[in-house]
Amino acid sequence: MKWHTTTERRGAAKRHGARRLSGALLAFTVASGLLLTGCSAGGGENAGADSGYDRKGNGSARLPDPDGLRDPGEQREGGQREGEQDSLDTAPAPDYLSTFALDVDTASYGYARRTLADGRLPDPSTVRPEEFVNSFRQDYTRPDGDGFTVTVDGARTDEDDWSLVRVGLATRPAEPSGERPPAALTFVVDISGSMAEPGRLDLARQSLGTMTDRLRDEDSVAIVAFSDEAETVLPMTRLDGNRGRIHDAVDRLETARSTNLGAGVETGYETAVEGLREGATNRVVLVSDALANTGETSADAILERISTSRREHGITLFGVGVGSDYGDALMERLADKGDGHTVYVSDEEEAREVFCEQLPRHIELTARDAKAQVAFDPRTVAEFRLVGYDNRRVADEDFRNDDVDGGEVGPGHTVTALYAVRTRSGADGHLATATVRWLDPDTRAPHEETGALETDALDDSVWTADRGLALTATAAYFADALRSSDHRHSPLPGAPGLGELAERAADLSSRTEDKALHDLTRAIHNAYRLT
Repeated sequence: MKWHTTTERRGAAKRHGARRLSGALLAFTVASGLLLTGCSAGGGENAGADSGYDRKGNGSARLPDPDGLRDPGEQREGGQREGEQDSLDTAPAPDYLSTFALDVDTASYGYARRTLADGRLPDPSTVRPEEFVNSFRQDYTRPDGDGFTVTVDGARTDEDDWSLVRVGLATRPAEPSGERPPAALTFVVDISGSMAEPGRLDLARQSLGTMTDRLRDEDSVAIVAFSDEAETVLPMTRLDGNRGRIHDAVDRLETARSTNLGAGVETGYETAVEGLREGATNRVVLVSDALANTGETSADAILERISTSRREHGITLFGVGVGSDYGDALMERLADKGDGHTVYVSDEEEAREVFCEQLPRHIELTARDAKAQVAFDPRTVAEFRLVGYDNRRVADEDFRNDDVDGGEVGPGHTVTALYAVRTRSGADGHLATATVRWLDPDTRAPHEETGALETDALDDSVWTADRGLALTATAAYFADALRSSDHRHSPLPGAPGLGELAERAADLSSRTEDKALHDLTRAIHNAYRLT
């Protein structure tokens, strides 16, 4: 059962009878499985020693007994703020909040699939569960205009009292190509020696050439190439009448020496500012294996050099990772802090999808600095853990601080966050309320939207739940298994072994012709064989 941000959702919980898990659940046998990471722990979080949490291990958010706690239905002081829509009208204690910046990255999953196909298990440090989950399209209800809809649903796991709760956010569908604003794209292409490997620069050249034929006449393209130095090989140029000139610039890209990624990004932003177009979507697209070895190699230092371009001109960064050896951490941090996102491509089909379908479709933005906050009800929830988003956490008190960085999201996107939630035995009623806050990309006016979930709306099992929820659980369990050797992360409740998970994925895949699901099944089988 899903709860949407519509007027019908209010009071809808009364229409559902209480559900009970049929059959005996598996006994909880691994004590460490309860050592789940709290979503208010870590850098920048506001929950301290006096927060009321019982901190276990690396910060499990175990909620205190609800007796005597403030009524979650109390009105928030000050009422609704100007510019807010359907804002939270309750004020749960901060200890029950989970806050994070939205993220539409998918590079971690793409790189894991490539590594597994090459016969290697990915390094656990490169496995980010939210990017596995967000690699799959979801069928959330979409809004008519800019902004988001919020869908909250969940299902019980095979661990007693543990459920997986999904928060789904969706933007409006992407406009047909002819109806979007024009684009001014600056491509920053890595031509260092490591890019000579098949599937790197050759793939980039081919993709850029195909994309040049697909972009509209009123779009503009600039190209910056970098190895040990960076050079603008094509200033911002309109497509109309200049496609041959752009093709020539792409074809001239040849591998050279070392990788001065910092110089490439800095020159790329300078070129983008010089060719800035009012009324267009201005974006830098970095194509690289991110194996920086010359010049500035720190993501924070690189970002500091381009901070003025990012903040004053609103130029966003889109990272496209390539190569069997890939600087995942550097590319991911550049995109996260550079108001953008990352993908990873390993073959011609994936590159064509990214450059010729995704990029043109998602050129414009519908939301800036988007954040989500989930409030759990202490009367029904004993503890919870946000799965992934480890470096996207935001202090709870900064949810409505619009000076604090959030995520940039475009049309056609969905964002999914998954929580492991232990409900209090026998508790019924309100479970959680999720709120998303974003700024209008043009006016910077703030807006909010909410969705909610009741305990009796939890499905009996993640494996018999809605297809989208079952797929989300499968992707999250897969990421969980791949980083199981990293003892900083405790296992998700109800986690099956890779063999069983492969069977679950195959069963899901058999119900659809979705290629993405077939690829997921193959990746899980590859991991199972390697372990």
